[in-house]
Amino acid sequence: MDELLADFLTECAESMTLLDVELVKLERNPSDRELLGSIFRMVHTIKGTCGFLGLPRLQHVAHAAENVLGDFREGKLVPGPSEVSLILEALDRIKEILAVLEATRAEPAGDDSELIARLDACSGRQEEVEPIMPNAVIAPGSETLPARTNVPAPETEGAAKPVLAAKNPPEEAAGRAAATESVAHQTLRVNIELLEKLMTLVSELVLTRNQLLQTARKSSDNALKAPLQRLSHITSELQEGVMKTRMQPIGNVWSKLPRVVRDLGMELGKQIELEMVGADTELDRQILELIKDPLTHMVRNSADHGLETTKARVAAGKPEQGKIRLNAFHEGGHIIIEIADDGKGLDTNAIAAKILANGLATEAELASLSTQQIQQFIFKAGFSTARQVTNVSGRGVGMDVVRTNIEKIGGTIEMSSELGRGTRFVIKIPLTLAIVSALIVAAAGERYAIPQIGVVELVRAGARSKHRIEVIDGAPILRLRDRLLPLISLAGVLGLRGDETNVEDTHVVVSQIGPCVFGLIVDQVFDTEEIVVKPVAPILRGHRLFSGNTILGDGDVVMILDLNGLTDRIGKSANPVAEKKEASSQSQQDDATSLLLFRAGAGAPKAVPLALVTRLEEIEPAQIEWSGTSTVVQYRGRLMPIVDFEGQPVRVSDGTRPVLVFTDAGNDMGLVVDSIIDITEQEIRLECRSGSVNVLGSAIIAGRSTEVVDVSYFVNQVFGGWFDRNETEPFMEAANTKPRRILLVDDSAFFRNILLPILQSHGYEVTAVDSAAKALEYRDKGEMYDAIVSDIEMPGMDGFAFAACCRADGSWQNVPMVALTSHTAPKDIERGREAGFDGHVGKLDREALVAELASHPKAHRVPS
Repeated sequence: MDELLADFLTECAESMTLLDVELVKLERNPSDRELLGSIFRMVHTIKGTCGFLGLPRLQHVAHAAENVLGDFREGKLVPGPSEVSLILEALDRIKEILAVLEATRAEPAGDDSELIARLDACSGRQEEVEPIMPNAVIAPGSETLPARTNVPAPETEGAAKPVLAAKNPPEEAAGRAAATESVAHQTLRVNIELLEKLMTLVSELVLTRNQLLQTARKSSDNALKAPLQRLSHITSELQEGVMKTRMQPIGNVWSKLPRVVRDLGMELGKQIELEMVGADTELDRQILELIKDPLTHMVRNSADHGLETTKARVAAGKPEQGKIRLNAFHEGGHIIIEIADDGKGLDTNAIAAKILANGLATEAELASLSTQQIQQFIFKAGFSTARQVTNVSGRGVGMDVVRTNIEKIGGTIEMSSELGRGTRFVIKIPLTLAIVSALIVAAAGERYAIPQIGVVELVRAGARSKHRIEVIDGAPILRLRDRLLPLISLAGVLGLRGDETNVEDTHVVVSQIGPCVFGLIVDQVFDTEEIVVKPVAPILRGHRLFSGNTILGDGDVVMILDLNGLTDRIGKSANPVAEKKEASSQSQQDDATSLLLFRAGAGAPKAVPLALVTRLEEIEPAQIEWSGTSTVVQYRGRLMPIVDFEGQPVRVSDGTRPVLVFTDAGNDMGLVVDSIIDITEQEIRLECRSGSVNVLGSAIIAGRSTEVVDVSYFVNQVFGGWFDRNETEPFMEAANTKPRRILLVDDSAFFRNILLPILQSHGYEVTAVDSAAKALEYRDKGEMYDAIVSDIEMPGMDGFAFAACCRADGSWQNVPMVALTSHTAPKDIERGREAGFDGHVGKLDREALVAELASHPKAHRVPS
């Protein structure tokens, strides 16, 4: 109600200012029908909104004024000076009431009967009005509501609960209004073109900032560094502020979907429920416009192709009503949009038959593909398994267009489907298109920018590296962690030199667009840079290899590569037909974890799950500053605390040092290390426990004894207030009684990636999901666990509702449940126990978590 009231006050302030001007014009031009109609509509809108919000005093005054304006419009009265003065007096009264309403959030009591009587006399109506009494609580439809017989009933029936009458006299609640800033003055309307121009100017400022920073790096004048750092900080803040003005909630696009689904349900004879989660998630309005049509098409597809008819659902033992679920949320600087249904899923056999019929693959190629790879063919142009053409589908124009439109804005779309259980699409798109992070590379002496959203990792390949480039059937292939990746030479595809296949020593940029993973051979890799995207020249717009151009910090203009266009140059080797894993390593890859290997301090190499690392940065000694007893650096417009591997302030005398940046919920921390070794992928199996507080234990990784780092130690030890760590009892070892299978439910990828190695290091087999809804899907499939660890604060169904659902019915009624949260007050613990949780521990308190799990020796045992 507060938000509605604020919007109402803002609109009223705008209308009142305009009405004063328009009424003066009307007095001079009483025959201007268009002007009169505009005035009538504004007063009518104010009156109608007052009725909806339950503001009877405002409604009565506005309605009496509307009656007079109605007589003007119908020609019964001529708007002369006396009549216009009366309307202006009514508007002044409305302004007085609004001023008190804004200050107190309550409509003041008062008697407007004399003013309303004069308005009624002017319009030829004579009705009595009771004054609004002080401290009166007015209920919708009650007999004590001061009513006007000529107010239409539909405008007051079913109205929202009215605002209470003010307890203080109007003269006082007026004094407060003068001291409070007007709601109308807190917002203003700005033309979109002005915002676009402002964004362009900020983009130019970012380019100039980059150029100055590039110049400062080459200069020995230290006097420039301090003001340039300040300029960089201000530029980043200005950029962030302007970006926020362009942000709009995705609910603006979703608002029309309930009607679309309702109409489709009527047309197709299906019962459909549309669930929308995260409608307040914001993204750039430019991207919002570009994804509007793809999202609508996918929802229509789910209703038509995905959901069965009511009869078919009943026969399959499903509820009569099918469900389509939309979910949107921020993750890692991107927007994730999920579209899922509980329908019939994709029929792999039907898709395979269509593939053969269209000549897209041979029977031998199909036999070598997994179910997931066969399903990906629905994204091919002209591909459709519909048996007949309808208004909704079957025309062969669909998912290929959706995928193309999403990839044009630097996004990706992934799909998973299970026959009989439904289909789920996951769209990943950047927050904005105006300024993006890009990797700068070189080929044949020319530099290019690659949007970082499509870059997976960088690999050094050649004779002097363990990663070798092989040639199979004339095509270069990189064998990376038992996976064969097709390669293309950037210089070759651009025609700068021959497309070489025998490269002795080179760099490979591993990229992914949807399900397609490939390697791009480049000569040099420089650094990442925030670049301003500018459109390509008209002569190059038909060239699919470039998506735009930008100006680097040194003033050079470089082209921005379009990774989608590059995949077309690979041909068949880039599509799902050729993307294979060696059969001998398939089972090992299922439980593999991507690990970043590095050196820090003395002893063995160190490893950390790559998913925890937001970015790899480098710092110079001059960048390190002190804040109290801690060391910090300026990072993306903010101060980021940094520590060394011992958790101590960083002291670097010379040279640059790599920094691992960890981020969650907008909080950054940096771990300074000695050097980066490699990225590898394998299952973590700790061979021995560690006595160090910052290490989980040792494992054989990449053929060497390696220490697996406990990131939670640095987060809690150095940034203890971040997660409100709970003091707990010392660690308790209970190897003989601890549960074996754990279900971890947490919407934060950061926490899931931290907790997984911790629990695995204690011998647990862990299944991790990002929502309570997905966890319940495992229950419905018949999966059983020894214990469930769940976050409390999650979008959609929170932890309390999840625990209550588990305890209400189903096979998890007796499974021990542990609440994982940063809120550990007694009232929070009590509420958790009432919902069904057996334990309650602080986030990232690994000792408490392991001790809590070990304290349930009678937990349900999963059959071996």
